Amino acid sequence: MAFILGIFDTKDYETWKQMFDSDPAGRKEAATRHRVFRGVDNPNEVFVSVEFPSVEAAETFRERLLASGALANVTVEKEPTLAELVDETSY
Repeated sequence: MAFILGIFDTKDYETWKQMFDSDPAGRKEAATRHRVFRGVDNPNEVFVSVEFPSVEAAETFRERLLASGALANVTVEKEPTLAELVDETSY
């Protein structure tokens, strides 16, 4: 299982969320799940986790995302980063 993780300052969460939901890079075609978190102190800061079935699928999507221009209207605080899940525990 692989993930793309990103941190963005959206300037306007509602506008950003509409763009995110419109899926300009085709996230729904490649991913299995996503999570969006909002900063408590700054609700325009978002933390995005998108889950993929493989590293290859995540890499391919990341290339599409960067080429799509979808990040042009946000301040990228941490460029979308590929990560693999190595440990998970529920409490």
